[in-house]
Amino acid sequence: MSRVVALAEDLFFIAKMKETAKQAGVPLETAGSAEALAEAARAEGTSLLIVDLNSRGSIEAIEHLRAAGNTLPVIAFFSHVQAELAERARLAGCEQVMPRSKFSRDLAEILSKAKAS
Repeated sequence: MSRVVALAEDLFFIAKMKETAKQAGVPLETAGSAEALAEAARAEGTSLLIVDLNSRGSIEAIEHLRAAGNTLPVIAFFSHVQAELAERARLAGCEQVMPRSKFSRDLAEILSKAKAS
């Protein structure tokens, strides 16, 4: 089964993501650091990486993944007022970057697609 790994620090939002993942039937793990995300990205069965751009080292984590040749899809989210941060994530190699409100709204769908892949 596919699993999703998220780099996030906000404990309340992590709880929300885990509950949504549970309802969608998708295993969701959290990574507390860029190194943990890179390790999880190498593990078999990982189908999607999620990055909270407000987490420490988030941009560097995406850059490191791409420099290492990792091609897993990365979806990042940010506060809607952080347009510059969103652009930096795109330049680092993130396929989808969206405001946190849109990410929250679409999370169940995002996870369902990851489960199908």
